[in-house]
Amino acid sequence: MSKNISASDLTPGEKKLLFWASFLSLTAAGVGFAFRVAMGGEYGAELSLTNQQVGEVFGASLWPIALTMIGFSLVIDRTGYKLPMMIAFVLQVGSGIGTFLSQSYLPLYLSALAAGLGHGIVEAVINPVCAAVYPKEKTKWLTILHASWPAGLVLGTLLIIGGDAFIEGGMTWRAHALWILVPAVPYVFMYLPCKFPIDERVQAGVPYIEMLRQVGFLTAFLASGLMIYEIGNQVYQLTDAVRPERWFEISLGIGAFVGAVFGFAVKSFGRPLFFLMCLLMIPVATAELGTDGWIKGLMTPVLEGQDINPAMALVFSASIMLVLRVFAGGILKFFSPPGLLCLSGIFSAVGLFWLSSAAGIAVFGAFVLYALGQTYFWPCVLGFTSERYPQGGALTLNTVSAIGLLSAGIVGTPLLGAAFDRSIHRTVASEAPALEAAATGEGNFMWMEHEKIDPQKAGAFIASLPSADQAATTAVYHEASPQGTAQRKAGRDVLRYAVRFPALLFIIFGVIALYFRSRGGYKPVELSEH
Repeated sequence: MSKNISASDLTPGEKKLLFWASFLSLTAAGVGFAFRVAMGGEYGAELSLTNQQVGEVFGASLWPIALTMIGFSLVIDRTGYKLPMMIAFVLQVGSGIGTFLSQSYLPLYLSALAAGLGHGIVEAVINPVCAAVYPKEKTKWLTILHASWPAGLVLGTLLIIGGDAFIEGGMTWRAHALWILVPAVPYVFMYLPCKFPIDERVQAGVPYIEMLRQVGFLTAFLASGLMIYEIGNQVYQLTDAVRPERWFEISLGIGAFVGAVFGFAVKSFGRPLFFLMCLLMIPVATAELGTDGWIKGLMTPVLEGQDINPAMALVFSASIMLVLRVFAGGILKFFSPPGLLCLSGIFSAVGLFWLSSAAGIAVFGAFVLYALGQTYFWPCVLGFTSERYPQGGALTLNTVSAIGLLSAGIVGTPLLGAAFDRSIHRTVASEAPALEAAATGEGNFMWMEHEKIDPQKAGAFIASLPSADQAATTAVYHEASPQGTAQRKAGRDVLRYAVRFPALLFIIFGVIALYFRSRGGYKPVELSEH
């Protein structure tokens, strides 16, 4: 049985088969994500969905990932790896077929939910499997493994563009939903003959309770608080209930209680450095959103006048990440994970700052520089966690990634959105003071409050102006278009605002790298058999 197999029992061919099957499983998740990015407008229009419903469908494919990652990490050593991957396959294929058959909002939402659950199971399995198969080179192979995500974005986008280009009249969005089967069907057949090694924690005889102690109160508080907040958001949206004004603080309070109960039960406060790595996933996710949310808008003016689909901006950005991650092994010969994370902070900060003012072809150069940094953040944090906390097995490895995924939507997007609102308000106040006086509203995020331009008030004010003045005011701001001066300037301001996150990461990872250097250098922790 697989529970008796260790990595040393596998032949090189068996290791490669297992690795590339894992690679394709995450590629399938990337293809599904690319579909929802590219086709949200099409299925929203055909099924008469509101923008909020389109957003809810998109969100349904994201928020369940963290839940299944952490949930399966608690049981995966006992269920084995093959059964969860079969479940993930059913969920991923079901999401594609379900989307193809959807005639209304609910089945579309449930199909996206299946995609998110399947994605979470995939990551819950492939991360510890990769660490178990390559115990001496965890960071290298985890980085290569996570090249599969941008590979899925590239593959999915190119299949959509190619399908529309080579089929007369283009393909329907329903047909595009089935592209997820292209990587999903091969990976399930590749997994069938695979032998799965047991986790090194299990092989070394580290008790299950010791895995839980690596998390302890600290990380249990953070993870449960974020999950409670996001689950509550979904419940409030679906039921149209009124969300409490301080829901974020309430969620953290409940999370603190859950964390205290968990910490008392396992008799552990948690590992401070591991908790710090989980906290650092918040600026990591936020920094990546700084460019990911604006890359298409930045690239569109560069490609203007050329016969190139603007969606190729996503292909361009994902291709850079794909190539850099595949060749991570050569770079890691010269840097430890903390050292590479520190260097990544420099490249990311400089690249973001350059992007905030770049124009024309310089945008490509600025983005490549930024990509050099942001490419290695996520997989290097995973590699560091796996190498320094092997006692935590699948739980620590997947928890740090799950917190990053949760914080991207819970903290990153609203934080950058608040910066966007502030920038628009400043520009409107300077260039159209009458509009600012008529349309200013109050915004808040967490404990922070700011002034913003209320879109409904702005639209009503502009409509009330004489025809001769409407055009001039709309040129400064228009709530339905990114062409206004304020909207375009805000995009650049958000990138400049986001520079602080990789700059912070540079400082903290630099301190961590110096800490290990003072102790004789960075060394992975190797488990001895208990």
